[in-house]
Amino acid sequence: MAHYQMVSVSGSEEFNRVEQHNGKAIFTYFTGSKDARGKSWCPNCVQAEPVVGEGLKHVSEGCVFIYCHVTDKPYLKNW
Repeated sequence: MAHYQMVSVSGSEEFNRVEQHNGKAIFTYFTGSKDARGKSWCPNCVQAEPVVGEGLKHVSEGCVFIYCHVTDKPYLKNW
């Protein structure tokens, strides 16, 4: 069982509504949204995810980890 609280949100609107965690260390990971197979469209995110997961093994008790899925690739192509 993880010794940190995990909060998963999608997009900036949900991220902005995350409850306050006063006094706790907060780590946020912004990653490309995932497809039905669970793979992100962002190759850098795919490469970074195992590193982030390994780092979470070393966070202090009671931390908060916010996993924020950002927009999908077609949106960014039109931005």
